[in-house]
Amino acid sequence: MNPAIDRLRSRTAAFVHDLLTIPVAWLLAYWLRFNLDHIPPEFLAGALKSLPWVILIQGSVYWLLGLYRGVWRFASLPDLVRITQAVLAATALVLVTLFILNRTALVPRSVPVLYLGLQLLLLAGPRVLYRWLKDHRLNLSAGQRVLIVGAGRAGEMLARDMRRDPQGAYFPVGFVDDKLRRQGGEVQGIPVMGPTEAIPELVARHGIDLLVLAIPSATAVEMRRLVELCERTGLPFRTVPELRDLMLGQVAVSQLRPVSIEDLLGREPIELAWPEIRAGLRGRAILVTGAGGSIGSELVRQIVGAEPARLILVDSCEFNLYRIEMELGERFPGVAISRHLLDVTDRPGSESLFRDEGPEIVFHAAAYKHVPLLEDQLRAAIRNNVLGTRVIAEVAAASGCERFVLISTDKAVNPANVMGATKRVAEMICQTLDGQSSCRFMTVRFGNVLGSAGSVVPLFRRQIERGGPVTVTHPDIERFFMTIPEACQLIMQAAVIGQGGEIFVLDMGEPIKIRYLAEQMIRLSGREPGVEIAIEYVGLRSGEKLYEELFYGSEDLVATLHPKIRVARGRDDLFRLGMERGLEGLLHAAEASDRTAMLEGLQRLLPGWRPLAEQLGSTPDEVAPSVRDARASGGAAVA
Repeated sequence: MNPAIDRLRSRTAAFVHDLLTIPVAWLLAYWLRFNLDHIPPEFLAGALKSLPWVILIQGSVYWLLGLYRGVWRFASLPDLVRITQAVLAATALVLVTLFILNRTALVPRSVPVLYLGLQLLLLAGPRVLYRWLKDHRLNLSAGQRVLIVGAGRAGEMLARDMRRDPQGAYFPVGFVDDKLRRQGGEVQGIPVMGPTEAIPELVARHGIDLLVLAIPSATAVEMRRLVELCERTGLPFRTVPELRDLMLGQVAVSQLRPVSIEDLLGREPIELAWPEIRAGLRGRAILVTGAGGSIGSELVRQIVGAEPARLILVDSCEFNLYRIEMELGERFPGVAISRHLLDVTDRPGSESLFRDEGPEIVFHAAAYKHVPLLEDQLRAAIRNNVLGTRVIAEVAAASGCERFVLISTDKAVNPANVMGATKRVAEMICQTLDGQSSCRFMTVRFGNVLGSAGSVVPLFRRQIERGGPVTVTHPDIERFFMTIPEACQLIMQAAVIGQGGEIFVLDMGEPIKIRYLAEQMIRLSGREPGVEIAIEYVGLRSGEKLYEELFYGSEDLVATLHPKIRVARGRDDLFRLGMERGLEGLLHAAEASDRTAMLEGLQRLLPGWRPLAEQLGSTPDEVAPSVRDARASGGAAVA
């Protein structure tokens, strides 16, 4: 049926209803005036004589004041306010008209007051009753019985939307909430049955079919606790989006989604100085190396929001560069973009690029990052992570670039593998170059990034989809995690507040056990770890260690204006003295493909460092006694 015709019919029916209430209220006011007894003939005659004028005036005012714009199904406080205004205005106009037309009309003084009250009751009452009946209809459908976790605004909006659903897919039975003032009360007429700890008991008592987490502001720690309570019940559970993802701040049934591993590993959002970030990047020519990678591509997307004058994309992977260029062209057609298929170790190509493009700010995200792979790809790691950083950094300094931001890793702290060692040398290169030119060099160091290419999360997802097993390397291994957008925001913050020489580190909270990560991902897929999906401990891979660190013991931790961001200031300037000679020796060994010389070169630059393969034995496949002990006890480690 035509929606316009439906609306017309609905408004017409409402208007007819309101017209019929006018004579009822008018005559009932007289009847009440005379104590529900016989109305004297002279008063009754006056009431009937004036009734046509009352109907005409009241009906006209109701229509003109828009009483029929709203829909009865969704009658709300603004509708009641509009009704009150219309009744007051119409009643006043009726009295003035009757006084002008017939000053001798017998209208008792109490009748207008009674009439006004009756009109309010007869107009607002049916609307409110209609909505109440719709919202509290009997649950005769096969809708799922829902227990809502969180009786705040999000839970209230969700319950209301469930009741409005014409399909009746969900029936909200009750709420749970940890706030004492809410317990024992009602929200939308639905009882708040107790604290969240009572979830398993309430599920059994009330025959619940589905649990819904309606706390969009919940931290990861809170989400982990709530998810564990929900998992005890064996029921499916859903959640609403995070606050920053809610459309117009509204919560609806259509937004319900499964709990993701990001919900459990994410942390409180960092309050960054966005005005300063935009001011520092707006109107600048910005170059991003590794622009097609996980970090580089997200960094580019966020930089676009700061309105740069020009974005210069650099990547050695043809497909990645093409993909990010196409995405930016479709989503941000007004942004000036240039792209360059370039290896960061190519000095002549880099010099030509900087000469032609004149970048003012450089974000160096190009790097090899896969720990086990790089253990036996030493030359490639040194060339890309060390030589590539040196080339881009030196060319940036020589070209008059203002700022250079190196994207590093927590594996550069007390490195136990080739990847970490090469990234630590890259940090040292930037620290050495800082102060030698007008370019300010700074480093951003962070841990594992959720969803990045090669990270453990997509690996576990693929293994779960195949039916397992999920391979974990050690039951006690821990890692810090953060989201890609969060990492990129930190990088941009460093670019605008850094004065040169700093290593910015995010307060990453508590590390997460990889075993817990695997178990939760299996549970979130609807299966039971160790029963439907096996977890196998496969042993430390080459280059891995159980725990990661964020700072060296020799680094001072300095607070910044942002409580979640700290600065590591190195106190060991001695490495600068032999840096150039050691770096030249390392790069010469890489050009000669001399593995022994390359290892010795890293050891000279990083005193005390030994590749983990040497620590574990004569070959990468052998393991040290501590690792053999771990295997004997049933486990090993993960990246």
